[in-house]
Amino acid sequence: MYEQQKTHVCRLEVNLSALIFNLNYYKQKLPAHTKFIAMVKAFSYGSGDYEVAKALQDENVDYLGVAYADEGIELREKGITMPIIVMNSTPLDYENLLKYRLEPEIYSLDTLRNFCEAVSLHSAEKQNIHIKLDTGMHRLGFQEDEIPKMLGYLKNAGSLCVKSIFSHLAVSDELHQDEFTEQQIALFDHWSKQIMAQLDYPVLRHILNSSGIERFSNYGFDMVRLGLGLYGVNATNTSTLKTVNTLKTRILQTKKIKQGETIGYCRNGIAGENTTIAILAIGYADGFLRKLGNGAYKVLVNGKLCPTIGNISMDMSTIDISGATAKAGDEVIIFGEEHPVFEIAEKLQTITYEVFTNISARVKRVYK
Repeated sequence: MYEQQKTHVCRLEVNLSALIFNLNYYKQKLPAHTKFIAMVKAFSYGSGDYEVAKALQDENVDYLGVAYADEGIELREKGITMPIIVMNSTPLDYENLLKYRLEPEIYSLDTLRNFCEAVSLHSAEKQNIHIKLDTGMHRLGFQEDEIPKMLGYLKNAGSLCVKSIFSHLAVSDELHQDEFTEQQIALFDHWSKQIMAQLDYPVLRHILNSSGIERFSNYGFDMVRLGLGLYGVNATNTSTLKTVNTLKTRILQTKKIKQGETIGYCRNGIAGENTTIAILAIGYADGFLRKLGNGAYKVLVNGKLCPTIGNISMDMSTIDISGATAKAGDEVIIFGEEHPVFEIAEKLQTITYEVFTNISARVKRVYK
């Protein structure tokens, strides 16, 4: 694969065995009949596209979920044959959705009408759609007062089959907002039953995301959507899941810096005493963001945590290795099993989703 051929020494190691372990961890929380949508949007949360999708296809996951049509098209062109839901499609995508056998989320009357028109023009086959209901997230989705018109249109749209009805939980990972989550689930149950009563065929229902599976598994309905949990991060930040992603780089050079000398752009790194530094092959263009510089974050070098010193550059960064034994060529762990991704997320005052998806495409993905 292209990612394997890259020579940049900064790399993201993706443990596919750990990914499958995490999938099975969530499966054990639900009845055996429950279907799974594995979310592989945004380059599989930074982990790569084809290799992750192929591993999930081999495990007989029921659906893959992507955000945009281009992501689904790329998977099809690389050989993925299993069903794929496109969550954020627009009328500009519909012809390609039909061409590549991709199934759209339908979230408004306009998208319903437009997709139906596209089917009449470009396909002689009945097409699956997935109806999104807005139960409180207030992003995409039908609201309650739109359901009667939506049903009226569906009754006359013989070219469409509602494969699933779903909604999205806004705060399933926040214990103090469980009342809101329960309210969302109740609305979803009520509204989806109204829709199903008007259809003469079975329809799948799903509302749980990764944290929802962990905390509200009794509301699994027919199917669930597994996203971040698949990649080793869960709502409670416990060790029940296996680490999938490990970001590593190597030391390019080490050098002695005298007390009072400065390091890096803007001379923000100042040696308080005689210091040994190491220059790393990773910078903000790789996803190691500038906010992590000037001692804000520590990386793991030969079992020792070493702080950054000076500003993070576009392609390189510098660490203080005075307390470690290290040389040029040595491996450095930015995050991984021994140095959890939660720590870098906390330093960046963000969430692990953003850390993973910020990892640049130029960083080599290595699968094991």
